[in-house]
Amino acid sequence: MLKLAEQCLERAQSTATKLGKICLKPAVPVAPPIPLPTSRHRRVCSDEGGKLSPFLPPEIFQKLQVVESQNSKKELTPLEKASLQNQKLRATYEARMARLDPSQAMQKTSLTLSLQRQMMENLVIAKAREETLQRKMEERRLRLQEATNRRFCSQVALTPEEREQRALYAAILEYEQDHDWPKHWRAKLKRSPGDLSVVTSLVSHLLSLPDHPISQLLKKLQCAVYSALYPIVSRAAISAGPAPGCCSLPPEANGLLAPGSRRLRSSQSLYCMLSPSEPSAAPRSLDGPPSTPSVPTLHSGPSSPLVDASSHLPDKDSSFEDLEQFLALSEPQTPGAKREPLLECLKSTVKDIHNAIDRLLSLTLLAFESLNTAASKDRCLACIEEPFFSPLWPLLLALYRSVHRTQEAAVSRSMELYRNAPPTALGIPAKLLPRVPEAQASTYPYCTAAQELGLLVLESCPQKKLECIVRTLRVICICAEDYCLQSEDTTWSGADDLLPILSFVVLRSGLPQLVSECAALEEFIHEGYLIGEEGYCLTSLQSALSYVELLSQGRLDK
Repeated sequence: MLKLAEQCLERAQSTATKLGKICLKPAVPVAPPIPLPTSRHRRVCSDEGGKLSPFLPPEIFQKLQVVESQNSKKELTPLEKASLQNQKLRATYEARMARLDPSQAMQKTSLTLSLQRQMMENLVIAKAREETLQRKMEERRLRLQEATNRRFCSQVALTPEEREQRALYAAILEYEQDHDWPKHWRAKLKRSPGDLSVVTSLVSHLLSLPDHPISQLLKKLQCAVYSALYPIVSRAAISAGPAPGCCSLPPEANGLLAPGSRRLRSSQSLYCMLSPSEPSAAPRSLDGPPSTPSVPTLHSGPSSPLVDASSHLPDKDSSFEDLEQFLALSEPQTPGAKREPLLECLKSTVKDIHNAIDRLLSLTLLAFESLNTAASKDRCLACIEEPFFSPLWPLLLALYRSVHRTQEAAVSRSMELYRNAPPTALGIPAKLLPRVPEAQASTYPYCTAAQELGLLVLESCPQKKLECIVRTLRVICICAEDYCLQSEDTTWSGADDLLPILSFVVLRSGLPQLVSECAALEEFIHEGYLIGEEGYCLTSLQSALSYVELLSQGRLDK
């Protein structure tokens, strides 16, 4: 201990001596900061703080995606351990040499030879351990390769996808040799084969581990999709208009939230996609009466407004009959030459995303064979989609908004013109409206449904967005039933009255980007949901958006 204390004192003295010899540099006046050059990437001001929020370049996005796996703990190889030991020996040798006098040449030589011998022994032992480890790893690799070949049918000519799948499965087997948690999860699945909560926990745990081959494949596929989307969206934004990347919600979006509620941030989901150009309307007042000149007169009869599309829509008993024909009529006539390149890019991107999700699902089912049931597959798919779409949705939605720019502009124009229109002008019966006027000026009939619909743009997962639409329609039904009880009329026609109410909610939401959101959901939602309640709600919202789009074209005006 005394020798150790003496060494510490010597090190402290030598360090103090070195620090005392350093000459302090004269003070230099600080130059004013030079403004940084404007970045070539599009930026957008957020609605809440005015902060710049860019789309990250693909190379930065890829670094962010793999940083977790790089930060994971990695065991040192024998050679690396030997190198660390030699560094410690070298430091000890230098400290002891500094304490010897120049006359002690024999001791210095002895210390040098001893150091060289110890360092050489460490390297030789480390190399022997490294060779043994490599031999064992090669034997394990061959054994796992044989297991992979038994799992797959041996073919002479394999496609690149099949070769990659084999390599990934072999990597999974190798990973499971070093980790025990897959065995524990297989035991849980065996004990509870029909428990979907176990499936959710398993897939979530698997994708949270950055060193698992399936997680690494997910990051790789995300980077590939992002790299393909980035240049397309950047070019589309540059050619869309002179305002590069400014994205904000329409003014009427401020009124859809109750006092004290958190305002929607368009940059959360819409990111820096341009909003459709909104034509300037005549001056209007937010609190003005519905009969002001800024609000064109609509038919305000007891029947649904869809029935009164006289020369453009056939007479129908129900608003939901022949829905496909109605949606076809609502499509704007735009030149196909401008939209064709973006549309082809969108189709290619959608195909790549579907292939990527299928690959992740098939690899997960290979790793855990007990998940190969219909219910477990659907649950696995839902668990995979959320982490896959979360970083990609803003850029993907920007591409959808470029393709559906004309439709969004028409919807935005309708929201501008008819945001002060009374509910009865859209064909909502009086019995489905509150008898007592709303207490606050900022509230209106079905205000809670508009608030719920506004939360859709804050989500980045298709499944959660679809759940938000379902909640919106449920809130509409609850409000309609309450209003019926107030009017002492407990009967309402359901589907015939739902579409006018939903159209009113869409107008009040002030979100023209719902057109692109619904188009993306229709493409990426699992087909099993499209035939149930979720599919009905999504189709109803698309019908309401199509009706609102027609309002700007004057087809339904009287």
